[in-house]
Amino acid sequence: MLRHRDVDAHWLVHADGTRRRLPVERWHGPAEPAAAAVVARCAGPTLDLGCGPGRVALALTRAGVTTIGVDVSARAVALTRARGAVAVRADLFAPLPAEGRWQHVVLLDGNIGIGGNPGKLLRRCRRLLRPAGTVLVEVEPPGAGTWQGQVHVVSGRYRGPSFRWARLDALAVHAPAAAAGLAVREVFPAGHRWFAELTTS
Repeated sequence: MLRHRDVDAHWLVHADGTRRRLPVERWHGPAEPAAAAVVARCAGPTLDLGCGPGRVALALTRAGVTTIGVDVSARAVALTRARGAVAVRADLFAPLPAEGRWQHVVLLDGNIGIGGNPGKLLRRCRRLLRPAGTVLVEVEPPGAGTWQGQVHVVSGRYRGPSFRWARLDALAVHAPAAAAGLAVREVFPAGHRWFAELTTS
């Protein structure tokens, strides 16, 4: 899990050299107001996919919502559990607990990019949900467009391996949602960030 006291910036770098700063300190802090707006929309069992160090999983748990965080990083899972939330180490495309019975799936902090294919990811989320379930997904601001390609992480002198990633803005979420059997209930801003609430019905 990204964090090192000797490194003051972490970057997501595209193949063309374009880079975006990763808000690692925010991920390790408490749930911020924007995340709290998402937590408030979760009223039943919730999967936090790509949970990282667990700030959202913990906020959901403290709100009385049965929650499991999912992450491929052993360090992220350990940090989430240390905070007092439940987490499992798994690839979200692999079998997960209680598939088809979750009321909500959460994809924050750019996690719509996991796997580099938002349509495929949303189809996976659809299979995890019970009827009338929702996906709460963070998207880029309207007009930011869409993008898919290779990226890597740079932290100080460390350069991580390349992997596929994607971005999806608030205007472009409708098509992949529909292809996944989901309807866009609402697109809303919170704390200078944008989110979409997708539903199975």
